[in-house]
Amino acid sequence: MNFMRKFSILFMTVAVLFCSACDFDSKADSEFFAMDTIMSITAYGSNSQSAVSAAENEINRLDKLLSVQNENSEIFKLNRDKSINASADTVTLLKRAMNFYTLTDGAFDITTEPLTRAWGFYSGLEKRVPSQNEIDNALKTVGAEHINIDNKNITLDENTSLDLGGIAKGYASAKTAQIFKENGVSSALISLGGNVRVVGSKPDGSDWSVAITDPDDNSKQVGTLAVRDTAVVTSGSYQRYFEENGHIYHHIIDTETGYPAQSGLKSVTVVSEDDTLADALSTGLFVMGLEKSSKLYSKNSALFGAVFVTDKNEIYITDNLENRFSSQHKFEVIER
Repeated sequence: MNFMRKFSILFMTVAVLFCSACDFDSKADSEFFAMDTIMSITAYGSNSQSAVSAAENEINRLDKLLSVQNENSEIFKLNRDKSINASADTVTLLKRAMNFYTLTDGAFDITTEPLTRAWGFYSGLEKRVPSQNEIDNALKTVGAEHINIDNKNITLDENTSLDLGGIAKGYASAKTAQIFKENGVSSALISLGGNVRVVGSKPDGSDWSVAITDPDDNSKQVGTLAVRDTAVVTSGSYQRYFEENGHIYHHIIDTETGYPAQSGLKSVTVVSEDDTLADALSTGLFVMGLEKSSKLYSKNSALFGAVFVTDKNEIYITDNLENRFSSQHKFEVIER
């Protein structure tokens, strides 16, 4: 790996820091539950209230369309029936997911549903370590080759099921940002669980400051990113997990093994103007690990930047974030 310039820096997830000087006139916000997490959206400007209402409606619409557990969703019906005539949103998202599968050499994979279910990482299920036989059977159905897209007709191979949890929030935040811009909102903050999207700058014209949470202590941060008009998405082993017989098992599954990814990373934060890509890569890079992720970055540095926290509490950032990132901890820069 070609890294090794040391600096000082802080630690990681995603919290957003506001300045007290911001102008809160004509502000509208909403907090609600969707896509299995708390959503918070805030907009500034004369049309902010109507924009926030439209954004909340759109997020709820996408949740009902893409949910793996809602019996009326297209994804639930596709998993059950193995064939549907899908909406434009579902087709678009599946095509992008398959592109990301190729980009990450299979590390980002939406066919994880049988594995995620076996481990109990769905609401209403008991979290547990499945038997090796269960894992082996689930692995037979994993991979993009089991998905076929023919115009609007989506078909799955027998026993293959999809879970868009690693990409749907990114798609929803992109749609929300589009709604805000169409309504003339030039300053907004969208926080969808671990996904943050900022529209424009703060009302006072300064950068938004997005904090990256310490994986070992959610009350602390590893550092902050100064950003505008971009997405910041974090995936980490600390976000959803359980402990059994002294071992901790997190929710990010490696479809090579069928087990939670053991890539040497605690968290990955991806920064990109493409919300959907940022969401997918935060998972994909976590599974890939630091070395493979660094190689992917060197070939695609125009698309994204990233911050990594390793199991040894080492911090690495890509060189295109060097002027945006600040912290009090040591870190190393991944160079192209």
